[in-house]
Amino acid sequence: MSRIGKRPITIPAKVQVAIDGTKVVVKGPKGELSRELSHTIVIAQEGETILVTRRNETRVARQMHGLSRTLIANMVEGVSEGFQRRLELQGVGYRAQMQGTKLVLNIGYSHQVQVDAPEGINFKVENNTNIIVSGYDKEIVGNTAAKIRDFRPPEPYKGKGIRYAGEVVRRKAGKTGGKGKK
Repeated sequence: MSRIGKRPITIPAKVQVAIDGTKVVVKGPKGELSRELSHTIVIAQEGETILVTRRNETRVARQMHGLSRTLIANMVEGVSEGFQRRLELQGVGYRAQMQGTKLVLNIGYSHQVQVDAPEGINFKVENNTNIIVSGYDKEIVGNTAAKIRDFRPPEPYKGKGIRYAGEVVRRKAGKTGGKGKK
């Protein structure tokens, strides 16, 4: 039995869940999310909890059990509290700023990089070098943060670039400066 899959999901007071077979719709103060899950999973609501079980013991059903429970739990948490990812800019002259809903990055290119916020995503800039990507869909928040990071990932020699908050970049030694072989 999946350790993650058998844990019940508690529904907060402000959240409504509608289950129709394998389709789950979750509404809350932050927004509304819906997802179609695998047909090998049975989703049942008992009072203020959701239980996820599998129909049979096939390999696919066992694989989808924990995943389905986690997806539903993330939907419930997202519409009630929301998610956020923090990014840090490191490098001389690297900075971020907001222009309306667009995020504008100066990250060492000859031009500014402009990022439009997808629907349901908000950007916030602190100290010109810290970016907060927030929203109610964990998948979109993570993908948006990864796309911003891909504009200038941290390089291993000086550590310049865009990194997740708390990310450790393994540094390499540069050239030794000695004379070459003859």
